[in-house]
Amino acid sequence: MNLYTPVLALLILASGFAIVSVIMSSAIGPKRYNRAKLDSYECGIEPTPQPVGGGRFPVRYYITAMLFIVFDIEIVFLYPLAVSFDAMGTFALVEMILFIVPVFVAYTYVWRRGGLDWD
Repeated sequence: MNLYTPVLALLILASGFAIVSVIMSSAIGPKRYNRAKLDSYECGIEPTPQPVGGGRFPVRYYITAMLFIVFDIEIVFLYPLAVSFDAMGTFALVEMILFIVPVFVAYTYVWRRGGLDWD
């Protein structure tokens, strides 16, 4: 249990800071509400009413998000290899090549289809 004491202390400290911050901001924060402050922020542009369906995001937005997640996960798996490559040897090299090849094939497919072009 002594190994987890610092983690528990950090959890208590972080939780306490979050709770105290929320309570203090509502207790001592300014309370001068007006119409402009309650409107949604649109970078200085007057907000426009939403369409009936709530508006649609282009599919390209979701594709970009999925590509980010795929390549982010790849980096997460490659980092331990870079840290302890000497200890793992040839087996790790073969496994990482088997991991990188499908991701690289997917990357070239998306690149050739124009998924990385910002219009």
